[in-house]
Amino acid sequence: MPPAIERTLRVSHLSVFPRCRITPLFLPFLYPQQRSASILSAISDNASAYHKKIRRGRGPSSGKGKTSGRGHGGQKQHGKVPRGFTGGQTPDHIVHGKRGFKNVFSADMKPLNLDRVQSWVTQGRLNPSRPITIRELAKSRCVSPIKDGVKLLAKGSETLTSPLHIITSQASASAIAAVEAAGGSVTTRYYTPKSIHNIIKGRTDPIHSLQSQITVPGQQEQRKEYLYRLPDPTSRKDIEYYRDPAHRGYLNYQLEEGHGPSLFFKTPGTGKFVAKAVKKRTTSAVENRIW
Repeated sequence: MPPAIERTLRVSHLSVFPRCRITPLFLPFLYPQQRSASILSAISDNASAYHKKIRRGRGPSSGKGKTSGRGHGGQKQHGKVPRGFTGGQTPDHIVHGKRGFKNVFSADMKPLNLDRVQSWVTQGRLNPSRPITIRELAKSRCVSPIKDGVKLLAKGSETLTSPLHIITSQASASAIAAVEAAGGSVTTRYYTPKSIHNIIKGRTDPIHSLQSQITVPGQQEQRKEYLYRLPDPTSRKDIEYYRDPAHRGYLNYQLEEGHGPSLFFKTPGTGKFVAKAVKKRTTSAVENRIW
């Protein structure tokens, strides 16, 4: 506030209250607020809050005229180029090929949770008194589509109340424990994509093969004759998986007592080791000579 106005206001206040003694506590409320008159003209944004737009192609005096900062001709001035462009020659991904990020040997297992199986049983779409195989799962639309097999998982295991006898490609340890705790059983066996297709079409037995000795409550004693035979594993990785009793594999009967499922590593203490007799070396006076 200008000094002249401030002095005038102070005189007017003294004339209004000439004989009153004012308590110092109320003095700030009697006089008008004093502030510099130039504060409104100093308001501005922060230094990094506003960026001035660069006006390109508006004359040479701006520094961004004529070519607008792109230079003279060429690929970079005309526009962008596609990813992997190497100047018009044969691209690198064609010369050297695409590698990585895809495992061609991995099996595409369809997950199957226990809560979904129990829901299908409650709705009457699966019969718990008979073995539940890939054929029943596919026909009831519990799992679809199936490529390399089905893996049983334990999600929603607290809802499982029916004793089920399930035969799938793979199963997790927690899912096996939950099914067996409910009075059921889990068996894992080997399937191929072609055999799964034949099983769904009714051309192959979904349970038995040449090497299988699967006994499941509720299965028919007289086997039906099928057009195609169900295959057994041939690779070492698959054989070791279905020989493992922890996975409830259907080939675990091939293991001898105390042996592991590995075909390469022997169980400690089961290998044949012949201890060679070590001859005691006798020293003579001739051997002690230096020359």
